[in-house]
Amino acid sequence: MTAIRRTLDTLYTAGGVIAALFTVLILLIIVAQMVARWTGQVFPGATDYAGYCMAGASFFAFAYALNHGTHIRVSIALNAMGRFRRWGETFCFAVGAATTTFLARYAIKVTQESYKFKDVSQGQDATPLWIPQVLMAVGAVLLAIAFWDNLIRLLATGGTNVREDLVDQSHAE
Repeated sequence: MTAIRRTLDTLYTAGGVIAALFTVLILLIIVAQMVARWTGQVFPGATDYAGYCMAGASFFAFAYALNHGTHIRVSIALNAMGRFRRWGETFCFAVGAATTTFLARYAIKVTQESYKFKDVSQGQDATPLWIPQVLMAVGAVLLAIAFWDNLIRLLATGGTNVREDLVDQSHAE
């Protein structure tokens, strides 16, 4: 079981690292666009590429953020539930797991269809749409895995992999 836990934690951390790399790419694209303007050059599609990197950064960060307690959570409502908190958490993780599984399924499906029909973006770059959509699909699958992981762990052990945010901890005292 520890090998599975280690693998999943590595997967979530890898998603966070990839999200950070996409964030750096956004910076580099913006700087390259600024330099191009200053030198009288054109960087066609720069805003589109930055948008693709933003989607990659967002979707790859979701699972990492979930397990680090940085998503908006319903902590106030769960704390008010007292001894029924576990039922509330189970409900929330079940809804999250179902919703993200649905999202992942259709993200994969739309990516496959974009590839099949050779869809391209409407911007100057005319990038095949399946390329940025793969980022969304992989990130959505990673988030669905994180929700199912936390739901199963909650049902089996009574705890989750979500670390409480330090802000939440300081207010709880």
